[in-house]
Amino acid sequence: MTTTISREQWGSRFGYLMAVIGAMVGAGNIWRMPYVTGENGGGAFLIAYFILLYLIAVPGLMGETSLGRYTRQGLLGTFRKVYGNNRMVGLGLVILIFNVVLMSYYSSVVGWSVYYAYHALIGTFTQTDFDTAALWQAFSANKALNVGMHTLAMLMVTGILLFGIKGGIERMAKWMMPILTIALIAIAIRGLTLPGAIAGLEFAFSPNWEYLVRGETWLAALGQALFSTGLGWGIALTYGSYLGRNDDIPLGGGIFTAVGNTSFGLLAIFAVFPIVFAFGISPSSGPELAFVALASAFGSMSGGYLWALLFFMGFFFANLTTAIAITEVGVTTYKEERQLPRAKAVLTICGIIWLLGIPSALDANILGYLDFVLGNWGLPLATFLIMVTIGWKFDAKRLRIMSLNRGADLYVSSLWEAVVRYQIPAIMLAIMAYFLYSNLSQTPWKTVSGLIVLTLMIPLCMWLMNRHQGTDYTNTLAEGGRS
Repeated sequence: MTTTISREQWGSRFGYLMAVIGAMVGAGNIWRMPYVTGENGGGAFLIAYFILLYLIAVPGLMGETSLGRYTRQGLLGTFRKVYGNNRMVGLGLVILIFNVVLMSYYSSVVGWSVYYAYHALIGTFTQTDFDTAALWQAFSANKALNVGMHTLAMLMVTGILLFGIKGGIERMAKWMMPILTIALIAIAIRGLTLPGAIAGLEFAFSPNWEYLVRGETWLAALGQALFSTGLGWGIALTYGSYLGRNDDIPLGGGIFTAVGNTSFGLLAIFAVFPIVFAFGISPSSGPELAFVALASAFGSMSGGYLWALLFFMGFFFANLTTAIAITEVGVTTYKEERQLPRAKAVLTICGIIWLLGIPSALDANILGYLDFVLGNWGLPLATFLIMVTIGWKFDAKRLRIMSLNRGADLYVSSLWEAVVRYQIPAIMLAIMAYFLYSNLSQTPWKTVSGLIVLTLMIPLCMWLMNRHQGTDYTNTLAEGGRS
């Protein structure tokens, strides 16, 4: 016998906005954006990023949020409503699997931020002649510690999600995001007082026009726009499904969230680049920019303890809010497909993610491989599937009239339909083709093996859907996690 579980809603518009911005503002903004900007010409990259953010990510987020609000279902329930109870719902299962795999290794990144926030709290970085590179190398080599941090990160995510949408996600976001904002502003103000800080701002905001004619710059900017907003991951759809019927989507789920994402990206630039240039750090230091270079710089600054604490606590908050959003996609879907109490769904999905994440915590090469496959093809494919579903199967015009413009203060014209139907899917296909072309000769094993997995994923998920037609086929995912 199944029981009908009442569906939650966001408690307030402010709470929803904080939650959705928290979902987007994570490692992509605080950690990834500064070094990607440094690697791609500074100001030139930012121009390309902002153009693509508002031309592609915002329309896509509006569509994904609208579809979730219209169906009031999780990922698989939405695909079932759009396609009917047939094998095509397997496309939704593909996206769900990508989401779970993404979180399985992203939890390690959350664990890194927990570890560094702890060291900032105990004052490690302000010790005399402390070697931050040695700390990072020792941490990376300690497999047990990495598994422990991965486990701690998943326990935190589990604990918050157990309290639900309003009592857990919304309540946490309403105080974490303002604290993150204050922390970044404080670090930015302090950084601007350092000698040589102006050179950092000049690098970030004075475009090197040569980079704007390079395809690599635009590709990196597009990847950053997609990575930092989570377009196509099912997050906007899931969060949108908890909106009220007349909540404003174009402003709240589109423009405001993009402005918030942009603001945090700029705050990260203001916080990082003045310090980078003041201490002679290369702006293209790569992923170790935060964990080695900046950690070392904080130790040399006056009041370094406070600035290190603010930065790494903010980094932890940003990662945690994103991890919660990614995990909630699976929790909502599994809960509704199986008609389970929320607590059981949370424990099941978080347990599966924890188990799947152990290999990535043990071996950075596994983490890198999963990120390579998902980042290059998996997430663009997920975005392609959702946009095609919105634009063609559901019909973009129908969605715009029935959901997107309902209760909206900002009217969305029919131009949006063409963006969702043609522009975004075409760009996703182009991204996947470009990555295939550029990586096949350099990393043939990783490229070919990744493509084989992705090529088999869609027919396998459609076969599973056909096999379990009329039943709760998401049980297959849970059974796979327990086996």
